[in-house]
Amino acid sequence: MIVETTNKKTKNFVSSFSYTPEEVQRILFEKIQEENEILSSNITSADQDEEKRLLGSLNYKAEKINIVSLFSGAGGLDLGVELSGAVVSEGEEKAYLTLNSKDKYLNWRKKSITNFIYSNDLFESANLTYIKNFPKSVTKVSKDIRKVLKFPDCNLMLGGFPCPGFSAAGPRLLDDPRNFLYIHYIRALIQSKPAFFIAENVKGLMTMAKGQVLKQMIEDFEAADYVVTPHLVNARDYGVAQNRERVFIIGVRKDIKEKYNFEYTLPKPTHGTIDQPYLTLRDVIGDLSEAAEDVYDATYSSMYMSRNRKKNWNDQSFTIQASGRQAPQHPGGEPMEHIGKDLWAFRGDFNRRLSVRECARIQSFPDWFEFSDGNKKHVSKNHRLNEQYKQIGNAVPVLLAEKMSRQIIEFLNSHPELLV
Repeated sequence: MIVETTNKKTKNFVSSFSYTPEEVQRILFEKIQEENEILSSNITSADQDEEKRLLGSLNYKAEKINIVSLFSGAGGLDLGVELSGAVVSEGEEKAYLTLNSKDKYLNWRKKSITNFIYSNDLFESANLTYIKNFPKSVTKVSKDIRKVLKFPDCNLMLGGFPCPGFSAAGPRLLDDPRNFLYIHYIRALIQSKPAFFIAENVKGLMTMAKGQVLKQMIEDFEAADYVVTPHLVNARDYGVAQNRERVFIIGVRKDIKEKYNFEYTLPKPTHGTIDQPYLTLRDVIGDLSEAAEDVYDATYSSMYMSRNRKKNWNDQSFTIQASGRQAPQHPGGEPMEHIGKDLWAFRGDFNRRLSVRECARIQSFPDWFEFSDGNKKHVSKNHRLNEQYKQIGNAVPVLLAEKMSRQIIEFLNSHPELLV
């Protein structure tokens, strides 16, 4: 969520582009040192012992790309990165979509140049999902990132920190207390020193405060010794049957940028031409039964009914939301009808939200991928389903992640000296 606040004295975001790079770095490091001191003063000896145990159990593998995943959620970004390290040539990932057997995929996993060593998230159901679907060798840390004292070394760091808030209270994003997750992401980079990082965020990050917020974020990443390029992409351009725009923030450590003259370039779209049209809802969910049971079943709010929520079979889905209540309508049956200003109505007998599995398909998760409902049998079916919808909607579409990470994975694979 993007949040803008103002005070009575000024209504404009206060930037700091007059600061020198040295001043930005000083402010950044002072803030991170302050966070470190707060953490050290609050952590218990038992917490320290547990963290040492976890760090001591990390499963590093020589000659593989060792990866740390923060804000990992269900693992859509991670699965896509793993896929980019397993396929031999671009385009082979199409075969992956037919691998509905987990055992077959596990054989592919063995070929991947990637090795996930550490995953962190605070969402319990997402952590259970991650454990179900990723190797047991991954050290899974279910903890608030603010309480992690030490992040492990790695070659690549993944994770889309939540979109920062900003206010007119201070000249730096780091002055806003709502940005603690952003601060701790940078803290993790400084500790782990990965060669690259990949982060995903909402489209609105590009235009917050007329672009000044993103520019300031880039300043902060540069102060942490990274060169950063943001890229706005639409998932449907890369083989995902969904109109979903997101920002990918790609960071390369400055010494690698200088030594190897590395330049990240946005991958060319693979879909949206006469020869290779966009995937449609029919392509990805047309074979699933309309009589699904894993469907959030509740009344519709006036906000939901204020616009069209039903695409047709030959189109791409609306953006999959992190909420069962807000899930788009299944394309079957009659179209919705516009009957007034900000008012739409259902027509015909078949109208329901997309199911959990349909949303997962649209996000390009394979059918073998299991989503935990939190194992909370005492709560309602809708509540348990919503735990799954939330994970799916928050995830990076797997095939989009594969496309966006491939260039980095191939570069690291061709420079084994960086994997030492």
